[in-house]
Amino acid sequence: MNIAIIGAGAGIGLESVKLALKKGHVVTALSTNMDKIPDYPNLTKINGSATSPTDLKNTIKDADAVLITVGTKNKKATTLFSDIANALVSVTDDLNFSSPILVITGFGAGESKEYLSFFMRTVISLFLKDQYINKTKMEEIITNSAIKWEIIRPGMLTDKEATLTYKAITGLQKGMKIGKISRADVVQYLITEAEDPARLYQYVTLTN
Repeated sequence: MNIAIIGAGAGIGLESVKLALKKGHVVTALSTNMDKIPDYPNLTKINGSATSPTDLKNTIKDADAVLITVGTKNKKATTLFSDIANALVSVTDDLNFSSPILVITGFGAGESKEYLSFFMRTVISLFLKDQYINKTKMEEIITNSAIKWEIIRPGMLTDKEATLTYKAITGLQKGMKIGKISRADVVQYLITEAEDPARLYQYVTLTN
């Protein structure tokens, strides 16, 4: 299958490119930075922006599944995530696009904010508040559109190896404990879900 990966230059996006190719898929990767993405026979690299409708359209037009894995190290107020969402809605409407789109945000976005542990609530409040406000806006734009969506909210990300014992939780419950999860496990979930979507139109929390 053809998997489009938006935000493919680092982190979850880069590892998703590698795993998808390893599993024999054709990949179209969009990023503003291609330095870390090696050349592969089944890989098309598009050097561009996830907020550009033209770049998005060229990336997703032939895709059987799309992964939105964009992140930012900018701790200041941002509209990056909502800008991506608005561009994505415009492009998918123009293309009459019907393939699944899996969107990484984070546990603490949307209604999940009310279920954060004291520690994570403090971390987000001090260091990531503006990011999560805009990730919530991204979720709202996408879930109120015609996109065939799935919102994926990982817990605190680590660089550990994949365990394949992670939990994918589709409900929010009082007292739920959402801890760390490796980027490798998030990638395993993304590619598995892209291959056979089982949780469309749901908010999925990932934790070990």
